[in-house]
Amino acid sequence: MIEKDPSTNVYGDPLIACSTDPMTGFFRDSFCNTCAQDQGSHTVCAVMTAEFLAFSKYVGNDLSTPRPEFGFQGLNPGDAWCLCAGRFLQAHDEGCAPLVNLKATHIKALEIVPLDILERYTTANA
Repeated sequence: MIEKDPSTNVYGDPLIACSTDPMTGFFRDSFCNTCAQDQGSHTVCAVMTAEFLAFSKYVGNDLSTPRPEFGFQGLNPGDAWCLCAGRFLQAHDEGCAPLVNLKATHIKALEIVPLDILERYTTANA
């Protein structure tokens, strides 16, 4: 049985849902929850942009192409998604990081991305 880490956001408050349409999260439960088995640390609730989706595809993780065999409809600009913290930091370093919803971003993201960097990309609703 996989045991989830506590559902806590970067501010120490209860984690809120990131997205139900598309359904996101390592556990596909709408939250950016994580656990020891989540080697990618899918903990940053990011709002996709065309620029970020193009960057992600360029570096080998195509998030925009539907993959029905995996139940994945593909992401579009404006979709919220639990993004790997390392990929977010890489996008930040390259100048194309997406916006984030910090209330829906898991505290474990802070092991990879400093809070001050995440706060630079805060969405209006976070």
